[in-house]
Formats: sequence, C-alpha cells, structure tokens
Amino acid sequence: MKPAHPTFFILISIIGGLAILSSTLSKTPVLPLFAQSLHATPSEIGWIIMASTIPGVLVSYPAGVLSDRFGKRRLLLASLVVFATAPFLYLLIDNAWQLMAVRFYHGFATAIFGTVATAAIAERYTADRAARISTYSSVTIVGRSVAPFLGGALISLASYQAVYIACAISGVIALAAGLLLRDGDHAAATRRERPHFWANLTTVLRDRGIMLVSAVEAAQYLVFGAVEAFLALYAASLGIPAWQIGIILGVQLVSIVFAKPVMGRISDRVGRTAVILPGLLVGAASIALLPFASGFISLTVLSLVFGIGFATVTSSTTALVADLTRDGRFGSSMGVLRTVMDVGQSIGPVLTGFMIGFAGYGSAFGLLAAILALAALMLGLLLRDAKALPDQL
Repeated sequence: MKPAHPTFFILISIIGGLAILSSTLSKTPVLPLFAQSLHATPSEIGWIIMASTIPGVLVSYPAGVLSDRFGKRRLLLASLVVFATAPFLYLLIDNAWQLMAVRFYHGFATAIFGTVATAAIAERYTADRAARISTYSSVTIVGRSVAPFLGGALISLASYQAVYIACAISGVIALAAGLLLRDGDHAAATRRERPHFWANLTTVLRDRGIMLVSAVEAAQYLVFGAVEAFLALYAASLGIPAWQIGIILGVQLVSIVFAKPVMGRISDRVGRTAVILPGLLVGAASIALLPFASGFISLTVLSLVFGIGFATVTSSTTALVADLTRDGRFGSSMGVLRTVMDVGQSIGPVLTGFMIGFAGYGSAFGLLAAILALAALMLGLLLRDAKALPDQL
C-alpha cells in the first residue's frame, strides 16, 4: 500500500486549525460572558453551551457512515459551509434563545468535521496512524489555543461583535482552503460495499473495546465542556478581568498542544491505558482544587495542569479506537466515538449549571472531579478482566 500524498495531511491540518480557531473563538471566553450580558441565568447558560453539542449526538455517526460510502471530501465541505456562515448570525442576536438556536446550527460544523477529518487520516495512514492523528490534533489545538487570547483581547479592546467578525474571517478562509481537498485514488480504492447503516452501527456497538474507550472519552469531555463553560464565569466572579480570563483558559489549551504529541508517543511505547489512567487522575485532582483557588495565578496553574491531564487522556483514546476498528469502518467507529463523546460534553454544562445554581461552584467542581476519578476506577477494574478486553488495550 502506497502512503498517502503528504499534501493531503498538510492541507487538512491547516483547514482543521482555521476551522477550530473559528469555532473556539465563538465560545471561549466570549460565549458565557456574551450569554450573561443577555441576562441568561446559569441554567440557561448551561443549555446554551449544550446546544452546540446536540448536533454531535445526532449526526456524528451518520456523517461517518456517509463518508465511508461516498468519500470524505463532500462531508468536509458541508461542515466548512457551516463554519463560514454561522459566525455572521451571532451579529443578529439580542436574547438568550436566539443564541441557543445559533449555537445549535454552529454545532453541525464541528460534529461533521471532527468525525470525518479524523476518519480520513485514519483511513489514509496506517503505519504511523497514532503519530498522524496526534499531530493533526495538536495543529487544531493551536487554533483552540489562540482563540482565548484573541477573544479576551477583542472583548476588552472592542466588543463581542468584533469576536464574531474574527470567527467569520477564519471560517471563510477554511472553506476556501477546503475547496482544494480531493478524495484521491487512495480513498477510492479503500471504499467498498459495507453493511447497511444499522448493521454497521450494531457491529461497532458490540465492540466492547471501542465502547469502553468511548465511555472514558465521554467522561473526559463532560468535564472539559463544563470547565470550558464555567471556569470563565468562576474567574469573573472573583473579579478577574476578561483579558486575564483569556490567559487562564489559553494556557490550558497551550499545555494541550505541547503535551498531546509527547503523550501520544509515550502511549505508543507503553500502551494506551498506561497513559489514560494517570491522565484521568491528574485531571480529577486539578478540578478538585479549583474551589480553593482565589486568584489569577492559582487558577492559571490549575488550568494548565488540567490541560495536561486532558491531553494525556485524549492522546490515546482516538488512536486506540482507530486501532480497534475492523473492515475499514473508520468513519463509523469515529462517528460512534464522537457521538458518545458529545453526549458527555452535552451533559457537562447542563449538569454543572444546575449544580452551581443549587449548591455553588465548590460542589459543582467536586462532582466533576468525582466523575473523572470514577472513570479511572472503572477503567482500572475492567483492566483486571483481561479476557474481556482486546489486546490493544
């Protein structure tokens, strides 16, 4: 099998970086602050954050199946159209319900793009699959890392509208670059007749290894989504200005950029779960300590540590699902992973918003830490049952 032309990997990485920059800029740190300016309650803010993750539950798997059958390019372009158009709608918003509707529409972009882009890389690259997926992920996280700094600066120096104009510019450039993508002979050669939609789904769901990894990823993203939504508001409640909040969230994403490739290479050598378990525990500890942080420096340190824990876990989960995939169903398996992940990410902000309104930030952060610790415990106990788990774990 000939290796895929490197131009594809470079191009998809650039597009991914621009698209994720646009997506992250629309929510970190602007979204909860913008929602609060519209007089949204903490519970409503949770639903606003959740709105963009619902499409992931609805379309990640169908998008993966369609990409397996008809090629990745068409699905990627469809997602890029949403990336390019959604930011303009934020400029028309004047209440929380409108913001929720726009977030729902915007969510289709990341739901489709995240599934199909990862599946395209997994399909094209076999010998160095983990390295490629990890490198691509780090490039997209560069976009995530720039967004909080840029967003915080634009809010402080200009307005919320300036942030969404920047989102639109990045999204339109990503769409223009996406027009250069080609499926290529490699993708066409690997496309084949596969079971129908439900049969394919059943096959993936019966794979205990894939479902276990997906559940762990769901727990991790549940906490990540909650932190992304409410860490900014927690910092604001302590009187920390917007530009410093941007730094607090930004260092977290910068730590992910640098830690993820390193942890990916380590997982290639020592095994996936040997990396995932410590990552879950590091993340749990950092979240448990958040209620005791009262200033810019302490929040920045804990945010950075949480980013390292998150990178440690997610450096192995996607690659492990790709390793476990059979019969070329990369789109289907990535779609299931994304769907389960988005269920977790959808629950996170709503659960945290409810807990904050009912019992305050301390109880909410304690619950999130317990979820990560429980995920680590579950994975650790299941690892003892060697016969029930695939060798790749």
